[in-house]
Amino acid sequence: MPSSLPLRHFLLALAVVAVWGTNFVVIRQALNHLPPLTFATLRFTFVLLPLVFFVRKPAVSWLNLAGYGLLIGAGQFGLLFVAMKGHISPGLASLILQTQVFFTIALAMQINRERVRGFQVVALLLAIAGIAIIALHGGGSATPLGVTLGLLAALSWGCGNIVARQAGPVNMLGYVVWASLFSIPPLLGMALWLEGWPAMVKGVAGADLGTWLAVVWQAVGNTMFGYGAWGWLLARHPAATITPMALLVPVFGMSASALLLGEGLPAWKLLAAGLVLAGLAVNMLWPKIRALRAAPAA
Repeated sequence: MPSSLPLRHFLLALAVVAVWGTNFVVIRQALNHLPPLTFATLRFTFVLLPLVFFVRKPAVSWLNLAGYGLLIGAGQFGLLFVAMKGHISPGLASLILQTQVFFTIALAMQINRERVRGFQVVALLLAIAGIAIIALHGGGSATPLGVTLGLLAALSWGCGNIVARQAGPVNMLGYVVWASLFSIPPLLGMALWLEGWPAMVKGVAGADLGTWLAVVWQAVGNTMFGYGAWGWLLARHPAATITPMALLVPVFGMSASALLLGEGLPAWKLLAAGLVLAGLAVNMLWPKIRALRAAPAA
């Protein structure tokens, strides 16, 4: 696999992270009309249908698909949508959700019984400092509940990543489509329990064209294009070359939120973002930097 990205592949990766980052603004706009769990239910329904009739089920167990669908559907997006309904701004949500990197690595190390390395401790401390600043200065941008729900959503994403890794090399688009079969029932059940049928009907009936376009974009842009293109790139390049591009997701998320929704960018928020991104960068890039420095000596 080539370690450097051709320009076309770089632009494709940039397009994916731009879609994933700006998607937080799209989510917030849809939540103006739809209750969060109802919105999440519709999102995964649009992912499942009609693609389930055209995309082959990947060669993984139903239990694996169920685990991924539950963690990503009810866990990651269910909690994220609830948090973004007045508890955390889109820009900060895009930032906190990227802590899934640390949860994924911690879980993988626990499973493989690996010891924590020095650079990982430094990376985690930087990210924790950034999250602490958000918790202390959140004000109208993030409540303690919003930060907690965002971190739980990131934890669910990390657990989902571990389940997906256990599935082996599969078509990620097909994997996400078929796993959505197990995302819908728990989301629908929680929506009926916590939001109630009248609120669900009222939200759907009052949704305008922009809201429905936002729901469709969750399936077409965020999932079909995003996961499909990302999986295509990972199949052609080393993960160490592709995954650092994900550092740009909160950059696009916070920029889009500031430009389109008027979300402020005070000094404390920029400092928090810088610390979290620095932690993510150290965690992702330090092994690669060490390998490059050791190559001439080898």
